[in-house]
Amino acid sequence: MSNNHTGSDRANSNSTDGHHGRTRWVMGNWKMNPLRKEAIQLADALATGLSKQTAQPLCQLAVFPVALHTLEIETILHESPIELGCQDVSVHRGLGASTGELSAELLKDAGAQWVLVGHSERRSQQGESEALLSAKLKAALESGLNAVLCVGETLSEREAGRAEAVVAEQLTAQLVALADRFDAQRVVVAYEPVWAIGTGKSASPEDAQAMHAFIRQLLEKHRADLKTVSVLYGGSVKPDNAGLLASCPDIDGALVGGASLKAADFLAIARAFSG
Repeated sequence: MSNNHTGSDRANSNSTDGHHGRTRWVMGNWKMNPLRKEAIQLADALATGLSKQTAQPLCQLAVFPVALHTLEIETILHESPIELGCQDVSVHRGLGASTGELSAELLKDAGAQWVLVGHSERRSQQGESEALLSAKLKAALESGLNAVLCVGETLSEREAGRAEAVVAEQLTAQLVALADRFDAQRVVVAYEPVWAIGTGKSASPEDAQAMHAFIRQLLEKHRADLKTVSVLYGGSVKPDNAGLLASCPDIDGALVGGASLKAADFLAIARAFSG
């Protein structure tokens, strides 16, 4: 695929000053939105918007549409620099008798390059355990897909002073389970405070930076080469707060929810993280 970049390409050509070789990403999680016609229009607006810009954003871009729309979105974005992801992946591999499941191989065959794993909505609504998330991550990575691992605390956990402990438990479980499969060029970590997702609330830049610095310390303490893992912030990211978040030294980009459904807003956030 024309928009399929290797990990080394990202690290060498898409990093920004002050981020020590880490790739900057802006990723759009479309969740269970929109309907097919609007999804096609959104993808087209993103591709057209990029082509009209005088300079391509320095940061990497990716979108995660509804799985039903993957093939059509891939066709539209094929010649653009926007990479394509899926919002979930099965633990079952290849082809077989797993009704309703989408294996990593099927997703890759449809043009996907990324999968989301551990998003708070799946942790809470589907009750996904750390063991299940490990199996999904292994299936994705062993099949040649890249992964976004989501971690984050609830409001009650933060108010109880357990925010760092919760994030450490979630991240450490996957670092241990994946071992050397946890590759800095193929796994991105997204910190998403659960209380800020879809609520219009956002962690202050100071709080977000503090948690990102904590996550980076965990990664480097676990293995020195993980210092180049990109860590993104997700939680009501909008054009009007993207600039402040982008100025934080340990925030390498954003996992965008609602604002990614508007091409102009998504591209504005991308520009904020490309400066």
